[in-house]
Amino acid sequence: MEQPIHYYNHQEEKLAGTLHLPEEPKGGGVVFSHCFTCSRHTRIIRHICSDLAAEGFIALRFDFSGNGQSEGDFAASTYSKQIAEIQVGVDIIADKGADWIGLAGHSMGAVIAILSAARMNLVKAVCALAGRLSGLNATHFFSKRQLKELQDTGRVSFSSRGRPLQLSTAFFADTEQYNLTETLKSLQAPLMVVHGDHDEIVPVEDAYLAQELNPRNTKLAIIPDADHMFSNDEHRLKISKLVVKWFKEQHHGYT
Repeated sequence: MEQPIHYYNHQEEKLAGTLHLPEEPKGGGVVFSHCFTCSRHTRIIRHICSDLAAEGFIALRFDFSGNGQSEGDFAASTYSKQIAEIQVGVDIIADKGADWIGLAGHSMGAVIAILSAARMNLVKAVCALAGRLSGLNATHFFSKRQLKELQDTGRVSFSSRGRPLQLSTAFFADTEQYNLTETLKSLQAPLMVVHGDHDEIVPVEDAYLAQELNPRNTKLAIIPDADHMFSNDEHRLKISKLVVKWFKEQHHGYT
């Protein structure tokens, strides 16, 4: 059963989410985070959450503040704020009865999920789909003109998915405190990395790098011909089966 919910982050902004509630709960729960400028309605996220619920997991997909149907200013986005919002999601599914917690994320959401897992003792497994796991220097994506705008005004303007958006210097300063490479090396929770070998946004080499950094705890699944958004129906079906099977194995191994 899918249930729309609203709740508040640590800054009292109302967040929009969708709970997938299983008919026969088995004690596990997964919080799923979306990609940069996306929403909880991304098809791969919806598909996996539905399949998780069919296997007894409570699943929560939600819109980060400033995205989708959630309140908040996109320009106020930072990794730290999004990690805190994942924590709220974890608390929600724990209150619903999940005593085993997993995290999953797509693209930027994959990075946030990994950073969150390293900081939350409750998290027992994490799945990264199409994540930029080599790290992110966000200023590389902007032109010289945009970088000058950032330097002069403290904000940079851009357009994504038909929306005019801005990021502030706070976003870039916040990313500096996180070292994704070191986080991956030291990550104790089992990690599943899923990536398409035709990803046009994040090179598939990022997935191989994650496994090299932490081979003992990392399972790698490379999907032939799959793109960044996993837009092919067959790819999404295959990926969802793989991810749900892996979460079931981690949950079973824990219990």
